[in-house]
Amino acid sequence: MPRAMLDYTKTILQKVSFDAKLFTRELQKAISRLLPSEVEELKIWLQFYIVDKPELHSTMLLLKT
Repeated sequence: MPRAMLDYTKTILQKVSFDAKLFTRELQKAISRLLPSEVEELKIWLQFYIVDKPELHSTMLLLKT
Protein backbone atom coordinates (compact mmCIF):
# COMPACT_ATOMS: atom_id res chain seq x y z
CA MET A 1 0.00 0.00 0.00
CA PRO A 2 2.74 2.57 0.75
CA ARG A 3 4.10 2.05 -2.75
CA ALA A 4 0.72 3.09 -4.13
CA MET A 5 1.03 6.49 -2.44
CA LEU A 6 4.43 7.09 -4.02
CA ASP A 7 3.14 6.13 -7.45
CA TYR A 8 0.09 8.36 -6.98
CA THR A 9 2.37 11.24 -5.98
CA LYS A 10 4.47 10.83 -9.12
CA THR A 11 1.33 10.82 -11.27
CA ILE A 12 0.05 14.01 -9.66
CA LEU A 13 3.42 15.75 -10.03
CA GLN A 14 3.54 14.83 -13.71
CA LYS A 15 0.05 16.23 -14.26
CA VAL A 16 0.78 19.56 -12.56
CA SER A 17 4.30 20.07 -13.95
CA PHE A 18 2.99 22.74 -16.34
CA ASP A 19 2.76 25.16 -13.38
CA ALA A 20 5.81 25.59 -11.12
CA LYS A 21 3.76 27.00 -8.21
CA LEU A 22 1.28 24.15 -8.26
CA PHE A 23 4.10 21.63 -8.66
CA THR A 24 5.85 23.09 -5.61
CA ARG A 25 2.68 22.95 -3.54
CA GLU A 26 2.03 19.31 -4.47
CA LEU A 27 5.65 18.40 -3.79
CA GLN A 28 5.43 19.97 -0.31
CA LYS A 29 2.31 17.93 0.40
CA ALA A 30 4.03 14.78 -0.79
CA ILE A 31 7.08 15.38 1.40
CA SER A 32 4.88 15.75 4.47
CA ARG A 33 2.84 12.60 3.71
CA LEU A 34 5.40 10.11 2.46
CA LEU A 35 7.70 7.95 4.53
CA PRO A 36 11.36 9.04 4.66
CA SER A 37 12.42 6.16 2.40
CA GLU A 38 9.74 7.13 -0.11
CA VAL A 39 10.90 10.75 -0.03
CA GLU A 40 14.40 9.55 -0.93
CA GLU A 41 13.00 7.56 -3.84
CA LEU A 42 10.93 10.57 -4.92
CA LYS A 43 14.07 12.71 -4.82
CA ILE A 44 15.85 10.34 -7.23
CA TRP A 45 12.84 10.25 -9.54
CA LEU A 46 12.53 14.05 -9.44
CA GLN A 47 16.17 14.57 -10.42
CA PHE A 48 15.57 12.64 -13.62
CA TYR A 49 12.11 14.08 -14.26
CA ILE A 50 13.10 17.77 -14.15
CA VAL A 51 16.25 17.50 -16.27
CA ASP A 52 14.49 19.08 -19.26
CA LYS A 53 12.25 21.36 -17.17
CA PRO A 54 14.39 24.29 -15.98
CA GLU A 55 11.39 26.06 -14.45
CA LEU A 56 11.14 23.21 -11.91
CA HIS A 57 14.82 23.03 -10.91
CA SER A 58 14.22 25.21 -7.85
CA THR A 59 11.88 22.57 -6.41
CA MET A 60 14.90 20.37 -5.65
CA LEU A 61 15.67 22.78 -2.81
CA LEU A 62 12.59 21.45 -1.00
CA LEU A 63 14.18 18.02 -0.85
CA LYS A 64 17.55 19.23 0.42
CA THR A 65 16.25 19.83 3.94
